[in-house]
Amino acid sequence: MGWTDRHTRYFLRLITKHSLLYTEMITTGALLHGDRGRFFAFHQTEHPLAIQLGGSEPADLATCAALAEDAGFDEVNINVGCPSDRVKYGSFGACLMAKPELVADCVAAMQQKVDIPVTVKCRVGIDHMESYHEFEHFIDTVATAGCDTFIVHARKAWLKGLSPKQNREIPPLKYDYVHRLKTERPALSIVINGGIKTIEAAQQQLAFVDGVMIGREAYHNPYMLAQVDKAIYKDSAVKIKTREEIVEIMCDFIDREVASGVPLHAITRHILGLYQGCRGAKAWRRYLSENAHRAGADSRVLREAQEQINIALHNAS
Repeated sequence: MGWTDRHTRYFLRLITKHSLLYTEMITTGALLHGDRGRFFAFHQTEHPLAIQLGGSEPADLATCAALAEDAGFDEVNINVGCPSDRVKYGSFGACLMAKPELVADCVAAMQQKVDIPVTVKCRVGIDHMESYHEFEHFIDTVATAGCDTFIVHARKAWLKGLSPKQNREIPPLKYDYVHRLKTERPALSIVINGGIKTIEAAQQQLAFVDGVMIGREAYHNPYMLAQVDKAIYKDSAVKIKTREEIVEIMCDFIDREVASGVPLHAITRHILGLYQGCRGAKAWRRYLSENAHRAGADSRVLREAQEQINIALHNAS
C-alpha cells in the first residue's frame, strides 16, 4: 500500500513490456467512499494490469470488482496475505485465511459481477495454522467457488508479535508447500512469491509453478526486470531500454505530471533504485532525495541527478 501507484507502474512498464503489473492494495471502503478517480487512474501503457482489493464483505467486493472492470483493469485480485495491523483490524488481509468459506463467498460474488479473472493472493498459513493440510483446505475451499489462480507468498504470517517487515523476513520460506500444491492440483494456476530476487531464481521456480511474483526486489532494484521479456516471456524481438533512455522518457512524463499539479517527489521516490548496483547509484539517490522537494522542481532534477552519476564515474576513473 502506498508503493505501486500509477507513477511506479508507468516507470516499471518502461523496463518490461510483458510482466503483469499490480496496483497497490486498495480497500473497498476507499473505493466506495473515497477518491475513486485517484485509485482507478492509470496510463494505457500499463496493461496488462491487475487491481488488488482488500475487503471481506462479498457485496462490497463484488461492487468494486465491477467498477474495476468498467475502469479497464485486466484482472481483479483479492489480497488475503497482508499482515499489517490496520488491515487486520479491518477484518481483511491475512486474517481471512482463517475464514476460507468467507473468502470463497467473496470470490463467488465477484465472479458473478465480472468477466475478467478473479484471483487470490494468500500466504501458506497464519499463526498456528501452519500445516500443509490447513493450507490445502483453504485453497480447495476457495477453488470450489471458482477461483483457479492463486498467488502464494510462501511464508506464513504471524498476526501477533511481528511487524509487516518482520513477516516478510522471519517466518521461513516453504517453497515445498507451493510446489506440492501445483503437483497435486495441476488444473490450478499457481504463482509463487517470496524471497525471489533474480531472474535466475525465477527461472528455477518456473520448473515447479506457473508464475513468479516479484515484489520488493522489483521496486528497489527495478532494472532487474529488463531481462524478463527475453528470459521469461521469450520475446527475442523486444528492445531493452538503457537506463538513460528510461530517464529521458520519465523526464517527459514528469513534465506532464508536474504541469498538472503532481509534486516531483511523488514520482522520483519510486525511481531511486534505477541505478541499483551501478557506480554512482548512491549519488543518484541522494541528489533526487535532497532536491525533489524544492520549489519549482521538475525534470531538470532528474537530469542533474544523472550528471551526478557521470561525476562519480569520472572521479572513479
